[in-house]
Amino acid sequence: MNTRHNYQALANAIIAHGNCISSGNQEWLTRWEKQITQIIKKDFPHGSGFDCGTKFDIDDNLKFDGSKLVFTTEFHHMNEDGYYDGWTSHKITVKPCLLSGFTISISGPNRNDIKELIHDWFYDALHADCTVQA
Repeated sequence: MNTRHNYQALANAIIAHGNCISSGNQEWLTRWEKQITQIIKKDFPHGSGFDCGTKFDIDDNLKFDGSKLVFTTEFHHMNEDGYYDGWTSHKITVKPCLLSGFTISISGPNRNDIKELIHDWFYDALHADCTVQA
């Protein structure tokens, strides 16, 4: 069995989802939406500061036609005393790369060097083996 990574499964699902919209195949459209939702829920950051989880807007990603994947998240920061003291919002853009499979760029403020943590969490989630089937 060939193992696919989550980034490959998501790109494939977005293309397939778009094809289902074009052809009017409601049954498979629902299956692809379910697969995407399950991958995000299972492997992408949620909790531990990512209190609002990870969002992957299927309709927004459709316009990229597999050329990139775009996620959004927010991080709930703590101060040195362990109290929550604010949020930062981030857009994570994943683009294909011939050398490494993909590159990740992260928008938003780099409060407390949060972009390094976001990069690491998303890198691991994207590279995880996809165990969700359509």
